[in-house]
Amino acid sequence: MTVVVTGAAGFIGYHTAEALLRSGRAVVGIDNVNDYYDTRLKEARLERLQAFAAFRFVRADIADRAAMAAVFDGKRDVTEIVHLAAQAGVRYSLIDPYAYVHSNVLGHLTLLEVARSLPGLRHFVYASSSSVYGDTENAPFRETDRADKPVSLYAATKRADELISHVYGHLHGIPQTGLRFFTAYGPWGRPDMAYFAFARAIVEGAPITIYDQGRLQRDFTYIDDVVAGVLAVLQRPPAASSPTRVLNVGNRRAESVAYLVELLERELGRKAIIRHAAREAADVRVTCASTDALEALVGHAPRTDLAAGIARFVAWFRGWHRPAIKSA
Repeated sequence: MTVVVTGAAGFIGYHTAEALLRSGRAVVGIDNVNDYYDTRLKEARLERLQAFAAFRFVRADIADRAAMAAVFDGKRDVTEIVHLAAQAGVRYSLIDPYAYVHSNVLGHLTLLEVARSLPGLRHFVYASSSSVYGDTENAPFRETDRADKPVSLYAATKRADELISHVYGHLHGIPQTGLRFFTAYGPWGRPDMAYFAFARAIVEGAPITIYDQGRLQRDFTYIDDVVAGVLAVLQRPPAASSPTRVLNVGNRRAESVAYLVELLERELGRKAIIRHAAREAADVRVTCASTDALEALVGHAPRTDLAAGIARFVAWFRGWHRPAIKSA
């Protein structure tokens, strides 16, 4: 029985695929390996996955209907799909909005259409985002909170995915769980994320931009805790009587960006050069997850605080970014 992981060259996708392979599952990974950020990092992740005999990789765009039909044609052994491919990033949605509708909306729809043809499919798990809650300070965020006032196109596409999934569950009975991830971070992470970009700038002696005096707060969730949540949920599909649901996957704590910078400075042994700027319109002030529903369902709770997680990230980062550290 096979698990399909989309976005397998991405941050959460890579870690999820690796965990599944280590558990003995066969995995088909799908990714178009686009150049939104350094493709060398994506290729390095894939190289590690390809060391597993049970891993097969397909380089394709999830919004390409013909390509997806070919990937899944005759695949009666596919029992789960973990759909993590997406055009990521809040600020980039102001630059190329079409990429978000193409990948996040059309790609999601294409995979759901494919899922309808899989007789053995037990569960379709997909990535949503904490961004769907919008700019609210009603923390911690609960799945029952309103999510109808997004402040970025990225958030709007993720909320659209949830609504489309609800329709496909209602009409076609596809068992689905949307996971609202809260600021995943850690080794092999995304270079466009603040913690990674800050670390690179600090070791290179370049300035970093801090918005709203560092008062913005995020529920930073370590990648191992994210993956543990994904795998636990994957084994618990919703009942046929209520085939769709959404769940938060977070760390249950809101930490300031200023504190994040302090931790990076401590672990890297260097002070950041800071430039301040006003908060951008697409930025929310705070994210903080209630994970009560997830814990009640699968008994999963996060274990890694931000200080420990950043220490692990920096240990990996020193190896990955070694040339810059040596020359700094």
